[in-house]
Amino acid sequence: MNAAPPFSADPDRVVFDRTELGAILTVYGRFVAAGEWRDYAMSFLRDAAVFSIFRRATEHPLYRIEKRPRLRNAQGIYAVIAMDGRILKRGHDLGQVLKVFDKKLIRAVT
Repeated sequence: MNAAPPFSADPDRVVFDRTELGAILTVYGRFVAAGEWRDYAMSFLRDAAVFSIFRRATEHPLYRIEKRPRLRNAQGIYAVIAMDGRILKRGHDLGQVLKVFDKKLIRAVT
């Protein structure tokens, strides 16, 4: 009797690949180390993969990093969306899209 593999890829779901997830977790780790973020959640849906970032687990997400392959030929596959629904950055290159967080980490040192 053959056992099912522990994880089987669902072709009907959008997911982040290892490189994309590594880039997202690098940014996430910097903000965790700075004490700004404390939790995250991932959702893999039919039309999008979403990485949600929380300050506390009981709140709404501060930011969502979305991957929507259907927008590949339009505005870009990746987007960073704020809590209020504003699209902060959108593009075809995840690294460039994640740079929107660079200026948020800079603080005045006194």
